[in-house]
Amino acid sequence: MDLRLLVSVVIVIGSATPSRSDDEVRPVPPRNAPHWAYRPVLRPHVPPVSDAASAENAIDRFVTARLHRARLSMNPPATPAVLLRRVSLDLIGLPPSLSEIDAFVADPRPDAFSRVVDRLLASPYYGEHWGRYWLDLARYADTNGYNIDVPRPIWPYRDWVIGALNADMPFDQFTIEQIAGDLLRDASRAQIIATGFHRNTMINQEGGVDPEEDRVKAIVDRVSTTATIWLGTTLACSQCHDHLYDPFPQRDFFGLYAFFNNTEDVAGGGPNTSLAPLVLLTSPEQQAELDRIRHALSKLDAKQTEALAKLRAAQAALLKSVPSTMVLKERAQRRTTRLHIRGDLLNLGDEVTPGVPSALHPLRRSPESGSRPNRLDLARWLVASDNPLAGRVTMNRHWQRFFGTGLVATSDDFGTRGERPSHPGLLDWLADEFVAAGWRIKRMHHSLVTSKTYRQSSRAELATRRTAATAPYQTDHGGLQQIDHLLARGPRFRLDSETIRDIALVASGLWNRQIGGPSVYPIQPAGFWLEFGTRGFGMERWPTGTGGERYRRGVYTFWRRTSVYPTFAIFDAPSREQCTVRRPRSNTPLQALSTLNDPAFIACAVALALRTMRSDVDSVSDRIVYAFRLCVSRRPRTSELARLVLLHEQLWNHYRDRVDHARALVGSTALAPVDDVDSRELAAWTMLASVLLNLDETITKG
Repeated sequence: MDLRLLVSVVIVIGSATPSRSDDEVRPVPPRNAPHWAYRPVLRPHVPPVSDAASAENAIDRFVTARLHRARLSMNPPATPAVLLRRVSLDLIGLPPSLSEIDAFVADPRPDAFSRVVDRLLASPYYGEHWGRYWLDLARYADTNGYNIDVPRPIWPYRDWVIGALNADMPFDQFTIEQIAGDLLRDASRAQIIATGFHRNTMINQEGGVDPEEDRVKAIVDRVSTTATIWLGTTLACSQCHDHLYDPFPQRDFFGLYAFFNNTEDVAGGGPNTSLAPLVLLTSPEQQAELDRIRHALSKLDAKQTEALAKLRAAQAALLKSVPSTMVLKERAQRRTTRLHIRGDLLNLGDEVTPGVPSALHPLRRSPESGSRPNRLDLARWLVASDNPLAGRVTMNRHWQRFFGTGLVATSDDFGTRGERPSHPGLLDWLADEFVAAGWRIKRMHHSLVTSKTYRQSSRAELATRRTAATAPYQTDHGGLQQIDHLLARGPRFRLDSETIRDIALVASGLWNRQIGGPSVYPIQPAGFWLEFGTRGFGMERWPTGTGGERYRRGVYTFWRRTSVYPTFAIFDAPSREQCTVRRPRSNTPLQALSTLNDPAFIACAVALALRTMRSDVDSVSDRIVYAFRLCVSRRPRTSELARLVLLHEQLWNHYRDRVDHARALVGSTALAPVDDVDSRELAAWTMLASVLLNLDETITKG
């Protein structure tokens, strides 16, 4: 066949194949129209469905209409216990209590689930859980990064994020305060603390580092992070040259760079790096005492050396006891920004003034910005109503958190090299609804989790059996992928590292409910920091916390970039050296070895065993049911219970004549000595508890 004819046939066949990403008939844009993500968000018509009972809200109508065209239908609803666990893990990152499960299962009211959702959204633990996702984006860590990875004062920013999310701060305000809270009129201390968002850049304190080069790296990171979070754009490609695929020339990159090139922080890397500017978090009493000391110092004569020394010592001691946090502050003297030819800071080109990408909506100047636009103008531009990207990108990320994959699978890239949305009409409806709802995240979360799409059973065999009746060719692995892609079953995927640990803490009864405060150091394998840490800077040894500090939620664990808490790293937590939109989900033997042998998980297993033995049930089978429900929220099936009863019998037979083994197991944790139980019985229950904590269902959202 003639080559040109063959190519023509391929083109015709390819163009005739319907895209699986089209969820409704949409007009074909002109050939010169901008990429779909850069077009204005126009609220689409909600598609009609023949079976009104299959749709709880507009979300369901979009999903159902697409399923019908693929000759598919939704799975039946998940059981009440499974659904309650799912929504609890999604909204607060914690499993429900047994009393909450029993109350929900017995509640006959039609709005029972909606009431549960309202309760969870109002929980103080909501901000802890959803704040953790934001901290991945904000590249939050407790250390500076690079080889000399020493601590930095930044945890108050983390607490600000948690508080803002708990208060349901509108996302546009949430954005503005983090990008430019210091530039707001009469900015409060909280608004200034919020600017710690862009102080999360790394700082290289090694000798020989060029200070200006390190400062430039920090600003480049701020530009790239801002574009990733609010624009879903790989703008970093434009640092050295015009973007190869998207309409962003290099000048656009440095136009955004100019907004961030005028802050006092990041004086440059090297051993003499300053972390200033800082905000002291003094209490009213501390501030009054500090003012008194400073007033007394200004009244003393330089010859009064003894009095001066005492006051200065008192001031130093007070300042040492007061926490501080890194913030942004605008320079009085503006820096000049120039293009870096081929990204080389030593090869400067034309001067560039602050500006936004020309392919997107225009920048509107605020009266208080002065002679040229500043970060406050940029922040308001990011969340302007005519920005086609902020709503789409943000709602896509939130969809990803609930369903495992975004409607745009490449949630960090909405450009031409990213994937098209699986349900474009639904994505635009969510984006428009988000803005129309006043950028209220909790309202959108309520709509998402109360939809029938979310409440489906996640059992794959139900979906494949239903599919086989209509399209037998879709029952293989590829068919299951299509089922997930078209949302024909509920979400099921492995939980994040922090949530896996939090489940163990809650099930065991060890969980410390304290919210906020400095980062903590839970139990971890001995010698870990000594092996990976840098010697000579006071970071060789992990200072394991005492008492309840060991059992705080994962969001409060001290985050060191060069050696992330080992269990978190094994379960794919990022180093947070840069903005992370999607964590990978691997499946390795190390993960099972960690949850089986890590001292923190062994402590949880011992505590769960004690909790089970001290419960108000006596029989072995009833105790197993109790522990099983604490881990997975449902009752074991008859076959599961029989296997677990047999396992307990075998474990008891093993430890009955091995007292030394039993004492070594239960005594290997940092828990207080237990004198009121038989160590052999405790060892048997501990091993069974470890099995329950390691069930696939325990560490999976189903």
